[in-house]
Amino acid sequence: MIVGDFSEEKKQPKRSNAAARVLEVVLAALMLLVLSPLLLAVAILIRIESKGPAMFKQQRGGLYGRHFTIYKFRTMEHGRDKKRNRIDPFDGDPSITKIGNILRKTSIDELPQLINIVKGDMSFIGPRPTVTDQTDNYNDYQKQRLMVKPGVTGLAQVSGRNSLSWDEKIDIDIDYINRKSLRLDLYILMQTVVKVFRTEEIYEKS
Repeated sequence: MIVGDFSEEKKQPKRSNAAARVLEVVLAALMLLVLSPLLLAVAILIRIESKGPAMFKQQRGGLYGRHFTIYKFRTMEHGRDKKRNRIDPFDGDPSITKIGNILRKTSIDELPQLINIVKGDMSFIGPRPTVTDQTDNYNDYQKQRLMVKPGVTGLAQVSGRNSLSWDEKIDIDIDYINRKSLRLDLYILMQTVVKVFRTEEIYEKS
């Protein structure tokens, strides 16, 4: 599904860099290979602690509003996540499992999104993908954040996400798109690493 009119895309020259895309896929695939023992161990721990699948899947709005399935490790009791129609951090929510709490604090629950990068749904850096109930109802201004692929991390996530309003997050994401550069992406990546090592929650949780 594509939301709204993205005819501007057709008027603009294609700026996608095939070499960069190949590099991104190769890097994500290598990370999946190297991290496979950790990913397997996490999946087993999730299954041991609570009933249900180890992976959480949800429809999100991606490039040009196209729907895609995002992959994350499940951090809540199975079935409780389906009742959520938002992606706010539910601090203190009793439905969050013990292992899920650890995964959130370390951001390990986000690692399965490397699969989304390999599939072409996401990039390493970009606006975080939100639920389709939101992206399907974006106004013209908000639709600007759908002009690039969503990312595993983004500028809003390293700019005090938990203290930002929804409108501020949209503004920051659109600012990122307007200023997108390798230098800015490297800054976001470094800030993400710093925050992860400090166990600061920088992702929307579901």
